[in-house]
Formats: sequence, C-alpha cells, structure tokens
Amino acid sequence: MPHDTPLIATIVAGLGLAFVFGALANRFRVPPLVGYLVAGVLVGPNTPGFVADAGLANELAEIGVILLMFGVGLHFSLKDLLSVRAIAVPGAVVQIGFASLLGVGLAWLLGWSLGAGLVFGLALSVASTVVLLRAMQERRLIETERGRIAVGWLIVEDLAMVLALVLLPVLAGVLGGQPQADNHSSLFFLPASYGIWGVVGVTLAKVAAFVVVMLVVGRRVIPWILHYVAHTGSRELFRLSVLAIALGVAFGAAKLFGVSLALGAFFAGMIMSESELSHRAAEESLPLRDAFSVLFFVSVGMLFDPFSLVGNGLPILATLAIIVIGKSLAAFVIVIAFRYPIATALMISASLAQIGEFSFILAELGVGLKLLPEQGRDLILAGAILSILLNPLMFLIADRMKPWLGKRAGKAAAPEEARPIGPATEPGQVASVAAAPEKEDGPPPRTALSGHSILVGYGRVGSLVGAALKEAALPFLVIEDAQKTLSKLKAGGIETVAGNAANADVFSAANPEGAKRLILAIPNAFEAGQIVLRARAANPAINVIARAHSDAEVEHLKGLGADTVIMGEREIARGIVEVVTAKAGDPAEPASAVKPQLA
Repeated sequence: MPHDTPLIATIVAGLGLAFVFGALANRFRVPPLVGYLVAGVLVGPNTPGFVADAGLANELAEIGVILLMFGVGLHFSLKDLLSVRAIAVPGAVVQIGFASLLGVGLAWLLGWSLGAGLVFGLALSVASTVVLLRAMQERRLIETERGRIAVGWLIVEDLAMVLALVLLPVLAGVLGGQPQADNHSSLFFLPASYGIWGVVGVTLAKVAAFVVVMLVVGRRVIPWILHYVAHTGSRELFRLSVLAIALGVAFGAAKLFGVSLALGAFFAGMIMSESELSHRAAEESLPLRDAFSVLFFVSVGMLFDPFSLVGNGLPILATLAIIVIGKSLAAFVIVIAFRYPIATALMISASLAQIGEFSFILAELGVGLKLLPEQGRDLILAGAILSILLNPLMFLIADRMKPWLGKRAGKAAAPEEARPIGPATEPGQVASVAAAPEKEDGPPPRTALSGHSILVGYGRVGSLVGAALKEAALPFLVIEDAQKTLSKLKAGGIETVAGNAANADVFSAANPEGAKRLILAIPNAFEAGQIVLRARAANPAINVIARAHSDAEVEHLKGLGADTVIMGEREIARGIVEVVTAKAGDPAEPASAVKPQLA
C-alpha cells in the first residue's frame, strides 16, 4: 500500500540528483556545489517534473548550517575569536553599511521605497555561512589567521542580522510597511511596546545571557557529558551525544535567547573544543555535516526560477555586481586599511562575495511586512544563486591577482607591518626560521633539507612517528595544516611546511626530489593517494609509507605506488598476539613494547 512520504522523497531526490550532477561537475573540473544547485533547480517548483517539498528541504538545510557551524566551533577557542575582534567587528560593520547603501541606491533607481531599499541592502550585505566555510575548508584555511578573521567576521554579521530581524517588525510602520501582528510563536518575537531602544537592549541582553550561560555552565557540563559517554565504551552513544549537544544547544539558543541557530551551534562547538575528545567529536559528526550541507545547496537551487533571468536581466546584473564587486572591494579596502597582507585581503574579499541563508530570511520577512516588493525577493534569490556559482571563480581570480598586487604594493604591504593578532603560522612559513616574518604571498619557501623524511600529518599517529624520528636523530620535516599543531612544532624546533600536502606548491616546498622517504600519517586514504602520486612523479626512488583503515584502502594506496601500507587493526592484532605468546612462553616476564625502527 503506497504511503505519502514527502520527507523521504525530498531526501532521496535531493541527495540522488546532487550526487549525479555533483559527479558530472567534478568530471568537468567544476566545483561540485554547482551540480548541487542544478539538482535543486530540477526538483524545484519552477521546472517541470518531480517537485520536492521546499519547506522540508529548508529545514534539512538548516540542520546542515547548524552542523557546519558546530564543526567550525570545534576548531575554535574563545581566545581565537577574541584575537580577531579588532578587525572583525569594525570590518563587518563597515562592510554591511557599505553594501546596504549600494542596495538602497539600486532600490531608488528601481523606484522602491526607503524601507524596501534598507531590507534589500541588508540582504545583500551578509555572506552565506555554508558557502564561506566550505570554501575555507577545501583550502585548509579554517585554522589559519585568515580563517580566524573570516569566521570572526561571519559571527559579527550573524549577530547584526539577528538584530535586524528583531528590529524590522518594530520599524515596519515607520519605514512604510505593514507592522507585523504580535506572534508569540515567532523565533525573534519581542513586543513592539518595548520601543526601538528597548528592543535593542533586550536583544543584546539575551545574547549576553546566552554567552554567559555557555561560558559558565556549558564549559563545565558539555565536556563532562562527553567524558561520561566516552567511558561507557559505546561509539553509538558518543556519536548520538555529539549530535544531541550540537542540535540541542542551537535550538535552545534560538528559542530561549533569540540567538540564531548557527551562532548557538558555533558556541556549542567552541565549548566542546576544550575537551580532549573534541577531535573524536569532529570525526563523528563529519559525515552528517557533509550530507546536510549538500541539502543546503539543493534547497537554494529549489528557490531559483531560471526564467526570471529573462525579465529582470539588468536588475539582476546590478544586484550581482553589488554582491560580487561592491562587497569584495569594501572588504579588501578594510583589511588593507588594517595593515594586513594582500593575501589576507584577497581571501576575505573572495569569501564574502556571495549571499545565502540570512538573505532569504530577510527577503521573506521584508515581503511579509509589505516593505520589499516580490521583485526584490526574486533579485535576492537570483543574486544568491549566481554569486554562489561564481564564488569558486572569485577565489581563482584572487589567487591570480595575489602575485600581481604583491609586486605593485612592494614594501608597502610587507608582512613585517604590525598587526593586531599575535604570532600565527600561515601557509608558507617554515618554523625553523624563528625570526622570519610571516609571508603569505607566493609559494612556500623550499626547505634546504635533503636525504630527509617528509612526515605528512602530526596527529595521534604522526606525533608518535615524529618523536621516534627525533629520538633517532633522523632529519625530517612535517607538513601540517592545523594552526595549533604548527605552533607546538615551531616551539619544539621542528621544521614545518604549513598547508595541505596535496597542494603542489606546499608539497614542492618539502623538497620531495631530495627526500629519502615519505610517511603519510593522515587517515584520509583518498587524499593520501593524491600525495603518493605527486611524490612518485617528483622522486620515483622515494620510499613511501602510508596508513590505512581497511583492506580496500591498502590495495588503493599500493596500487598508486606506496611501498608499505600499515593497517591499524592488523598492528593492534599483532601487538596482542605478541603479548599473549610472550606471556605463554614465560609468565614471569611480560612482553616489552615494540618501537618502530626507521633506518
């Protein structure tokens, strides 16, 4: 007997088509998110054929935003967030103001009211959380100085939009719209009788109360829950606890304190990052983060009417210019004004050259308050789709412009200029040169080592291997992209190349042509395979040692050219067997630990 299952149909259609078109996009060397957007357009109401439930898709996409911000919070600390306040707060405020003015100007040209222009401009001023974070994760920038600035900037924008969503219903009558009737089920409800300053004060007080609760209560309760569940020995319960904390804190923050879901999830992750189990929490939540972030792009595609490009050609181009050019230039000038390197300014401007989820919420609220005409909502949706599609191109343009602008700037943008953030290792800095200033422009400097070992990854496995190499007095360097780990390595006098080893420039900086061996201590077999191919092309004689988690991964890495692939489960079994046989042969003498010998 057939059943009406809109949720299942939406998930199956969304993920299924996203996979098909994402794979096609990847085949033609186009970012997969383009395929996800196309999948959304095809299952949306504006194209013939199957139509997915847009409401369900939006709620599923919101889960993706929550989990993504939770993951970012896991890599952050309160100290990291406060370290970028000097640029993130004024930078985001000025950029929002500039983009809003551009939006008001375009609205005036289209004959709209001031209130419509204000809503339109605010919607164009805020970047998409998902797009920005996905772009930085792909480039391994989350834990770099540039990544911290971008995330801090994003948090300030998030807080500004929460305030805007609270104030717009109160100001609707003054701005020429229709005041919203009191709706006590609204997430951002505050009585209009409070007055403008009362609403602002209550909103800020709620945000402050949420932060205090998280820092005082959450800092104690969340790590305790994780450690308690971890001691039960159940991986299923641990994974469930991570998801329950992420979603529960986000939902509670929105309902009790009026804070956005994304911001609540970010703070939950940031508090959880103080636990020793934060790395495991990040690993357990990663699959769901990826799946639901895909559904976000599908839901965005469902909103887009491709036929609107015909009737609103010039207004859409003008809207797109504000998002891609206006916002980018404003961000670039602001970052340069704070005496940051050109590479940082280009990355921030490229990452902000798009709009997303908050823009849709503002557009719907503006239309509901009779402030924004429906044409404005269509322009915002079209601008969001096109800017998301163009965002990878913006990063490519930024990469191409970096050397050219660096040469023209000369010493004026030299990295030794004072900056408000303390010491941080960016991609390209080699830790062995302790007094060298940070350099972000151009490829990383090449190491002078030869006959050395290249150790990729310095986590639980890599750190043990590195300690053995150091004890044996064998020359080696580490390729790592985690900022905190790089700082510890630098303090210990170990030479590093910061970045992703799959990147050609980063790997070349480790001098693979002159290296004796390559040790891949990272758990990602697909990424390790790319590095193996790159190493074999640079030095056919290099000895490649890798790790794997399954027989399939062992065969995959050996097929690509790895000499030795060690599977964790086999080594654990071998260690147990050695202990058992040693005790059986001589009960009085326990088996000694076997240390890896690296010749």
